[in-house]
Amino acid sequence: MANTTYEKRIRPGVIAVRALIYTVTAAVVALVVAIIAFLIVKGLPYINWEFLSKAPSRLDETYGIAPMIINTLYIVLLSLIVSIPLGIGTALYLAEYSKPGKVISAIRFAIEILAGIPSIVYGLFGLAFFINALKAGSSGGSMIAGALTCTLIVLPTMIRTTEEALLQVNPSYREAAFSLGASKLHIIRTVLLPCALPGIVVAIILSIGRIVSESAALLYTAGVDYTMPANLVKHVAEPGAGLTVQLYLYATEGGSPDWVPYAMAAVLMILVFIINLSANIIAGLFKKKVSIN
Repeated sequence: MANTTYEKRIRPGVIAVRALIYTVTAAVVALVVAIIAFLIVKGLPYINWEFLSKAPSRLDETYGIAPMIINTLYIVLLSLIVSIPLGIGTALYLAEYSKPGKVISAIRFAIEILAGIPSIVYGLFGLAFFINALKAGSSGGSMIAGALTCTLIVLPTMIRTTEEALLQVNPSYREAAFSLGASKLHIIRTVLLPCALPGIVVAIILSIGRIVSESAALLYTAGVDYTMPANLVKHVAEPGAGLTVQLYLYATEGGSPDWVPYAMAAVLMILVFIINLSANIIAGLFKKKVSIN
């Protein structure tokens, strides 16, 4: 009888909380759908092969985005090449090798601080250090300077997410492997990394999304050049505007019809979706291969 009375007494509160959760969830979903629908309606009709495959030209009054797509993919690839080994390696050290203490606490605190620094501060640092001090590319920016700056931006997310994935691995797996005489390195390679792979993929996807959507840092480090790169190998030391940077310039400084920023935003959204889908497929194939072995 007492339990029934208690349940009746708290039931209105439970209903209210559930209603609030459902309402907030529906609002978030509706907002995302509205943004996607808005970009599709405003930008998708203008996307064609000419828009995707040509460079912009003020003389010809064309507004192609091929150089910006190449620059965006270039920076994503360079950033991941640097950030994945550094991020996973740091996470492995913190999760498997480090011992609790003041130094490790200071490292984790520094990672938390780095995660909260505005991207424009990273951009100013990249300009001062990579371009002015190290001379990484021309004075107008370079792909390598932009990629290294983006690496600094995504490293905290990569480290934290990967470390959490490693810590979530069942401890009995480690104990069973140790009891069979496996070395620490062998356990990491054959047990921990395959089990933590979904979390690592999440870290990579979050990093890709952050890099693709970055504009402030790249404005200072990668430059604003929108010409088609003549040589992809030499382009690493050349400036180039990504999709977000050129979208920002079109939206704030003008110089293009009103439909161009919307079309670029739609392409950016589709590009992020394709990259994330590809990363998930590749991770699924790799995980399947590991489970078979």
